[in-house]
Amino acid sequence: MWRILLEEFLGDLKGQKTRTVLTLLAMIWGTIAVVLLLAFGEGLKVAISSGLLNAGERMYIIWGGETSLVHEGLPKGRRIRLMPGDMEMLKRSIPDVDLVSLAYGRSNTSLKFGSNKTNTYMEAVTPEFGEMRHMFPAAGGRFLNQRDLEQKRRVLFLGDKIATELFGDTAPVGQTVTLDGLPFTVIGVMQKKFQDSNNNGPDENRAVIPASTYAAIYGGTYVNQLLIRPRQVDAALRVKTEVYRILGRRYQFAAADERALSIWDFFEGQKITSSIGFGIQIFMGMVGVFTLIVAGVGVANIMYVVVRERTREIGIKLAVGARKLHIMSQFVFEAMMLSLSGGTVGLLFSAAVVWLINQIPLSGDNAAMQYIARPALSWPIAFTCVSILVSIGLLAGLLPARRAANVDPVESLRYE
Repeated sequence: MWRILLEEFLGDLKGQKTRTVLTLLAMIWGTIAVVLLLAFGEGLKVAISSGLLNAGERMYIIWGGETSLVHEGLPKGRRIRLMPGDMEMLKRSIPDVDLVSLAYGRSNTSLKFGSNKTNTYMEAVTPEFGEMRHMFPAAGGRFLNQRDLEQKRRVLFLGDKIATELFGDTAPVGQTVTLDGLPFTVIGVMQKKFQDSNNNGPDENRAVIPASTYAAIYGGTYVNQLLIRPRQVDAALRVKTEVYRILGRRYQFAAADERALSIWDFFEGQKITSSIGFGIQIFMGMVGVFTLIVAGVGVANIMYVVVRERTREIGIKLAVGARKLHIMSQFVFEAMMLSLSGGTVGLLFSAAVVWLINQIPLSGDNAAMQYIARPALSWPIAFTCVSILVSIGLLAGLLPARRAANVDPVESLRYE
């Protein structure tokens, strides 16, 4: 039966070349629209997510705040300043904690190498900071380690952009940089990363030294921030509650006083970012789907024309004993073949466009290109497009097929 349907389909194509080409072009264009919009939507969702995650993943950044509630006779409006001992206390007191780091900060820190000078934000941290903030070293270098911390070494880790400003074409690792008039050895440079969330500037411009070295040089009574990462995502809320309880007991503020600490909640940020990206993808997909539906309406109209043109042929088939199922199968098969043929060509063309765009190197600091120049054609997108095409082909052929199958053989033989 399938061979007969295919032969009838090919025969009809030969007799109606113009109609077939126009129908195929409509399906190709509709498929290109839905696939590319979904691919760019997926790329945009990934870019938004990675832009946030490259500033940090699955963690809280905690700053001291100001109390807003009266607690045990103490007035509100008291300033809370975090201290180095808070780091170990939180790690020791909360079993669900995986990694903890403290961070000192200093603005307008001067860096000098030869005749090149610049000022930047300098951060003094512990080794866990690198993993938590996705500050991974490029080949040939490393991030801070525990021995740097214990021995208060004058070592320096640089963001990729500031390293280029200081060293140009010279390899930075192993070079000596003057930091606020003191010599520091560069041990690593950060891998280039896309980042659209930051505090005190992007990581590409950052200078990082051991926290113990900072405390020895500048003093370290108070820290700028604490970073804390739970072991599991489902433990995040428990960890956050415990942070307020433990630090509240130490600094004498109510555990319910959310303003006593300022917390950058990356878990909530990831949820919001994911929702925004998914919403954009749905919007783009709907635009593409409506374009494809318009093409499907064109296929249905063409099939109605075919039924009218072949009324006598259908009547003869019914008169000599053809079943209604065979008549319906013929037109449904033809509509689906047109949809799938045009869809396959459109899908392949779209895949080629996505591949070519992804070969274009992203250079410079154009953040807009980071969002739009990395479309992603994934299996879910391909499966969605194929499902839409099959559905449209089925619907476009079903109604004309039912009309053809219900033709009265006697009346159809008199049709001109």
